[in-house]
Amino acid sequence: MTHEIATECWRQIEATQQKDLKIALVRLAINYSAHRVQWKLVGVDARIALSPARTAAHNAFIDACNILSRSMLKAGEGNDWRNQLGQDRKEIGDFACFIVLFLGIAAR
Repeated sequence: MTHEIATECWRQIEATQQKDLKIALVRLAINYSAHRVQWKLVGVDARIALSPARTAAHNAFIDACNILSRSMLKAGEGNDWRNQLGQDRKEIGDFACFIVLFLGIAAR
């Protein structure tokens, strides 16, 4: 996931009229990103303990991406971002982290 692709995907999501689904996606991005950071900071034993929650958070974020994309398409909005995002779990997880980055910078 490049910064450019993440930026373009986020731009399209920001423009959606599907506000509740967008907020849900953002909250899940924050949750997953926190799990990812925690994973980086702990040792092997803690990673084993954290693994199920991290996977569940990742799956929930991916589901939110898919739900928002389908809703945008149904509403006649573009959902090219979902194709750009692709199906690779690692890339989708990276996108969650980019969302948190974009929001953090915008909130200063």
